[in-house]
Amino acid sequence: MVNKMYKDKKTDKPIPTWNPFKGCDFNCVYCEPSFKRQAKRQKHRCYECYTYKPHFHPERLNKIPKGDLIFACANGDISFASNEIIEKIFDAIKTKPNQDFLLQTKNPKCLINKEIPDNVIVGTTIETNYGTFTISSAPSPEVRIFDLWLIEHERKFVTHEPILKFDLDTLVKWDRKSNLEMVWVGYANHTKGMKNLVEPELSKVKELIKELESFTDVRLKTIREKQG
Repeated sequence: MVNKMYKDKKTDKPIPTWNPFKGCDFNCVYCEPSFKRQAKRQKHRCYECYTYKPHFHPERLNKIPKGDLIFACANGDISFASNEIIEKIFDAIKTKPNQDFLLQTKNPKCLINKEIPDNVIVGTTIETNYGTFTISSAPSPEVRIFDLWLIEHERKFVTHEPILKFDLDTLVKWDRKSNLEMVWVGYANHTKGMKNLVEPELSKVKELIKELESFTDVRLKTIREKQG
């Protein structure tokens, strides 16, 4: 098994995270044993972090970590932030022009018509090209990728994690049209008790990786045989 976090390709070290906005209400089942479980450790520091309620930490705006690549709002979804908060986060990012920032959301519509800083790489999660209503209240993957296309910003990425049953031709077509700077691929790290996570065979995931490598930078996360 290859198990990798989001890593900087230059250093092979985990990408530093910066969380001026935290929390999410999409209730994706696979977040429960990861992000939400981690949030439970924060009760003594911030009750809203503990409950994973979307909220703003303005005191963190000027505490951007060092690193060539930073994962912004990694422990939440920026789509639950107000336009005012998004602008404040963008203003903070603009103070670090020599650093790049990943900004991932399952509702890219929130960034359409926004003046996104040049050093931001906008992304979305695409677990599958099929519906995800049984595992998440987020917009469907088809809506997410369509909205990503509508964002007038050159730097984009997609995360196929947790990778679920998919149609190869459709997923490759979506990614190619997105003109991605990078794409992440990986299985879920925790699947126990999650009957609605229908995973593809490893051979098909490897086929997807090979296709994507022909036109974009592919970065691997957890690669293993499917569970169950």
